[in-house]
Amino acid sequence: MSEPLVSADWLSTALDDPRLCLLDASVELAAPEFDGDYRVESGHAGWLAGHIRGARHADLLVDLAASEATFSFALPDAQRALDALQKLGIKDDSLIVIYDRSDGFWAARLWWMLRSLGIDAAVLDGGLRAWIAAGFSLEAGESPAPRHGTVSTPAKYRKGFWLDRHDVERVVAGEADGTLVCALSAALFDGSAVTRYARRGHIPGSRNLPARSLFDDDGRYRRGAALDEALAGLRQAEPPLLLYCGGGISAAALALALTLAGETRVALYDGSLQEWAAEPSLPLTTGAAPA
Repeated sequence: MSEPLVSADWLSTALDDPRLCLLDASVELAAPEFDGDYRVESGHAGWLAGHIRGARHADLLVDLAASEATFSFALPDAQRALDALQKLGIKDDSLIVIYDRSDGFWAARLWWMLRSLGIDAAVLDGGLRAWIAAGFSLEAGESPAPRHGTVSTPAKYRKGFWLDRHDVERVVAGEADGTLVCALSAALFDGSAVTRYARRGHIPGSRNLPARSLFDDDGRYRRGAALDEALAGLRQAEPPLLLYCGGGISAAALALALTLAGETRVALYDGSLQEWAAEPSLPLTTGAAPA
């Protein structure tokens, strides 16, 4: 698939295609009631309650994460990721479509992971909300286990897709090029809102482009002139664009939007603020970004 997005109408016509591998990447992340209030659960229960016919639950919290990491959703070893994907039935000729119950944020994270492995996939634009709004039905309960797939792509992440903490430290210190971009809301960026992470604020020198601003009222990605306008503030930024958020989820949605706009000089800080804010020696600042 050449486009990173597919519509609900397109997906409805592809449900019986034997090549289709439909993945529900939903995760439940509760809104924080106080600073440090981090509560996350698998989206499996929601998938059981209702999912698109044939969808398999892709577990970003456990199966597709590094269990030894100190933060959630950590990028797993490439071989572990491929093993989990093959267990979900992914094959070389699969038409992989990913959706979630949150307008596509979690789906974008899995899409970016697959992309970094050299595996083509697409996200259902608008997620499950768009599917239901289009009048299409859901099914509940367990689905038959998929036949184990075989993927011939090497178990290796491509360069330039991911950053770790030390990469970001070098940028903050002026030892590496790039523009840090926080994909969280303005209130989380400037520190005025309650945060689920250890400290409020953003990494020094960051710009702010909330991922939510890239969606229309129906939860679909803006396109054309509307998307260009939303991304205008980053057009003159020094490349590469180094994206982060709280846990690498909203940043992935921003990465997808930038891909839609033709931007290729993009990398994602895997640990994001869940890792950065938890280390007291690493700098955070509050207040709005300079105009």
